[in-house]
Amino acid sequence: KFSDHEERLSGSDREEDEDDVEAALKKEVGQIRASTEQKLRRFQSVESGANNVVFIRTQGIEPENLVHHILKDMHTTKKKKTRVILRMLPISGTCKAFMEDMKKYTETFFEPWFKAPNKGTFQIVYKARNNSHMSREEVIKELAGIVGSLNPENKVDLNNPQYTVVVEIIKTVCCLSVVRDYVLFRKYNLQEVVKSSKEDTQQKSSLTEEQNSEVVKAETEEEEKSSKEVKEENK
Repeated sequence: KFSDHEERLSGSDREEDEDDVEAALKKEVGQIRASTEQKLRRFQSVESGANNVVFIRTQGIEPENLVHHILKDMHTTKKKKTRVILRMLPISGTCKAFMEDMKKYTETFFEPWFKAPNKGTFQIVYKARNNSHMSREEVIKELAGIVGSLNPENKVDLNNPQYTVVVEIIKTVCCLSVVRDYVLFRKYNLQEVVKSSKEDTQQKSSLTEEQNSEVVKAETEEEEKSSKEVKEENK
């Protein structure tokens, strides 16, 4: 039913009002569509709250698989594809950066990797930015205990673990992920992962030569000292 005001409108006035309503509806639909498309973008930059840290939100993409694929490609081809990015870390889960919240969240978060019958060797790496109330030792101890409680066969390996639990705390947010090949891919450092094994060998060789020279130097000093002692005894 029309109101009294609408009934008094002439045919042309009513058509103009209908046109205005239609235009307003089209505009609103366009705004909603644009907003929805923005929310559904595959990659979207989000303010991280820390200097020199960029947070990229993904849509329909597993961040661990994406970052592992990128690093594997760079490790294989040895092609440097960025000059400004130092490290790229996937973030699969977030919670409040308070010990109780982290313990409660990780009891479920760790299950796909560490809950029996799943098992593996692991290490935990921790970094905090703009946060001073968390204790690195306490976080590592508590999270390692949770991994162990999910399956006693999960063992710590600091040299070459199957999984690395990455804990990145930014202000009051704890970012978590469980990654593979952390040691092989140089702690997920994009600048280091493209270095060839030949360069690594040269660096190790140089280091060994320096160590050997220090040993030779020390032995020479010992010989000189012994020689002086012998001379003094002869006198």
